[in-house]
Amino acid sequence: MSEGRREAPRTPIDLRVEYKRANSFFADYTKNISHGGTFIRTERPLPIGTEFQFELVVPGLEEPIRLRGKVQWLVTPEDADEENPSGMGIGFLHPSESEREMFKARVESLIEDRLGPLITRRLLEGADS
Repeated sequence: MSEGRREAPRTPIDLRVEYKRANSFFADYTKNISHGGTFIRTERPLPIGTEFQFELVVPGLEEPIRLRGKVQWLVTPEDADEENPSGMGIGFLHPSESEREMFKARVESLIEDRLGPLITRRLLEGADS
């Protein structure tokens, strides 16, 4: 996926993602996260356009973050390589503007915890334009 398709900068982060598909539960990991979406590494990507609920398990939080998302793009196992692992690009679906803003603040906090406040400010400058 080209950087031009992204609306917000992505930050590398490994978070456990849990979701259900056809009465089976899966646990995979994110590769990165932004205000608008994440990439879930998996050998079993869902079809493009699939909407589903999932949970991000964040170290230090008592409860996982529950989200809805839509599969926007895929890297199939056949197309994957070391730099681009197999998985699916997910756009977050928020039921309201206030929930989108709350999630945005949580993502910024996760990025700041990982990279520190100075790098976070620089990374996120212009992300909302």
